[in-house]
Amino acid sequence: MEKRNLNNEKELNKSTFEERKKRNPSKSSHINQKRLPWWVELLFVQIGLPDSWLIKILKTKKNTLDFYEKRKKYIFLIFLFLFTLGYFQPVIRNSDSKLKCQKVAYNFLKDINLFKSENIDTLEMLSVNYCNGGNEIEYLNKLNDL
Repeated sequence: MEKRNLNNEKELNKSTFEERKKRNPSKSSHINQKRLPWWVELLFVQIGLPDSWLIKILKTKKNTLDFYEKRKKYIFLIFLFLFTLGYFQPVIRNSDSKLKCQKVAYNFLKDINLFKSENIDTLEMLSVNYCNGGNEIEYLNKLNDL
């Protein structure tokens, strides 16, 4: 008698599962059919690009995510280095232009006969003065012309 009861319970469980499946058939179909992303819908369904491109794009996307997960620290350090380099670039450019200006002013002062006997520190001081907006060189040029 016990065996009959077990068989009846199994049949009852099967019937309830089938009844549930009949009541909600759309739920199981939604699980298997996910909605396509908007870009896939647009490019490959509406426009009609080749499916091989979609396969390549999805493989590349997967490989990119894997690459990023494996090398997060190195990517962050590279980004930080490039950001630092970009941050200091205006300072480096400004220093380079000032050094070029000082070199030109130094050579100009050296060519003036009045300063050939003077020491190097005075020439460097005057060249820095000129590059920072001073007019000592023009004043000395007027004195030299007299």
